[in-house]
Amino acid sequence: MPRFAANLSLMFTEHAFLDRFQAAADAGFEAVECLFPYDFPARELAKRLVAANMEQVMFNLPPGDWAGGDRGLAALPERKDEFRRSVVTALDYAETLGTRRLHVMAGRADPQDPDFQATYRDSLAYAADAAGEKGILLLIEPINGRDMPGYFLTDFDHAAGVIGDIGRPNLMLQFDIYHRQILHGDVLVGLERLMPLIGHVQTASVPGRNEPGSGELDDLRIFKALDDLGYQGFVGCEYRPRAGTRDGLGWMQQTR
Repeated sequence: MPRFAANLSLMFTEHAFLDRFQAAADAGFEAVECLFPYDFPARELAKRLVAANMEQVMFNLPPGDWAGGDRGLAALPERKDEFRRSVVTALDYAETLGTRRLHVMAGRADPQDPDFQATYRDSLAYAADAAGEKGILLLIEPINGRDMPGYFLTDFDHAAGVIGDIGRPNLMLQFDIYHRQILHGDVLVGLERLMPLIGHVQTASVPGRNEPGSGELDDLRIFKALDDLGYQGFVGCEYRPRAGTRDGLGWMQQTR
């Protein structure tokens, strides 16, 4: 079965954020991810990782004003300079934390508008080149419009086309099983077809976005399929526990 990374933005919220690293380690995780680490100094986060013997496998670039409704900047022409500054910030954090994968959020924009399309490709090319100099993978992720209305990237084929058009070897797909099922279904078909492009996988049950095994998908079968397809990375557990995080980890015991 794959290795799993706890998403500390959604899991172990019974603890203060800085204490979640050790809580995840105590629960049997060997890696973590999160949405945004920028509320804390990178060196403090690095200390927590070392103390818990953890790997930080992924986080997102700064999204703009999240509380004000921003969901990324990459496709927004009027935010180009801000986006480029966000790349520098994320790479600085990644270097301190030893993180080799960064997710770029596109923002809320019309995917049919040529100005947004051109800006998105230009932003990704810029960020991929900057990340590539540091040996870091850049990820893009289709997100369903039910959870994030108006998001620019909502189609896996669109994402694959963008990756092909830009042609940077370190630009890859973040395959979120939850979003894939809501957007297209055919999770196993999608994994098999897109595996050469996949740089990171995330999971949550559908439709509730809770623990694996609590929804409509056979999550254990999907995890086995990842093994059969030769996926070597972590699976990020980007789900909201229905009750306490530790009480909901029975699914993980079934993967061992």
